[in-house]
Amino acid sequence: MTEQPMVRFDNVSKRYGALTVLDGLNLDIARGEKVSVIGPSGSGKTTVLRMLMTLESINDGVIWVEGEPLTHMQQNGKLVPANLAHIRRIRAKIGMVFQSFNLFPHMTAMANCVEAPITVLGMKRADAEARAAELLDMVGLSQKKDHYPSQLSGGQQQRVAIARALAMRPKIMLFDEVTSALDPELVGEVLQVIRQIGREHDLTMLMVTHQMGFAKEFSDRVCFFYQGKICEQGPPRELFGAPKNERTRQFLHAVLEAG
Repeated sequence: MTEQPMVRFDNVSKRYGALTVLDGLNLDIARGEKVSVIGPSGSGKTTVLRMLMTLESINDGVIWVEGEPLTHMQQNGKLVPANLAHIRRIRAKIGMVFQSFNLFPHMTAMANCVEAPITVLGMKRADAEARAAELLDMVGLSQKKDHYPSQLSGGQQQRVAIARALAMRPKIMLFDEVTSALDPELVGEVLQVIRQIGREHDLTMLMVTHQMGFAKEFSDRVCFFYQGKICEQGPPRELFGAPKNERTRQFLHAVLEAG
């Protein structure tokens, strides 16, 4: 038997009134797989991540995480909408790094990384601080642990945000356009940290990105979204080298031409 997927979107739809943002999405992501999601603005890419973090509700279908429903729960042999305790338990397996850093401005880099492990996971402060120190060192910021976000560059803030997400010991990491708010010269330092995480941590990773070169190099699979559906997906070499779908070809030509 093949191992069950780490994440499964089972005919998942998301609508805002008459606007369908995701239309019957079916997507399996294997344990340890690194998947990049690309596509034009408004194609539903970020909505996929936000639904996994339960920041957005779904209208149809079921999202499964490690064989358990995220948005639903079993009751008397049926799937019913999940209660808050169930959602929190499943969501604890998932960490997310946002486009806009979302650090607590009144907390140092260290405090940003220890707050949730202490309050949510119940870790002892000494253990949480030791873990945070390891992670800040991993992202190259051990010398900045006592700095506040306003004292850090955008790239450094994003690296703190990555350390903060890892401090919760997730099994799945989501990255939402994590370099789009950065100056071009800072993009590389953040991508290098993500490369390192991919090498050193046994994580399932789902990344929405406009960095086509990075998606090609880093991913096991690339999914091209268009109008709320996966228009084409496959190994990076195939999708970038010989896309089968005309809309995929148009998108890649436009993006690569733009630089």
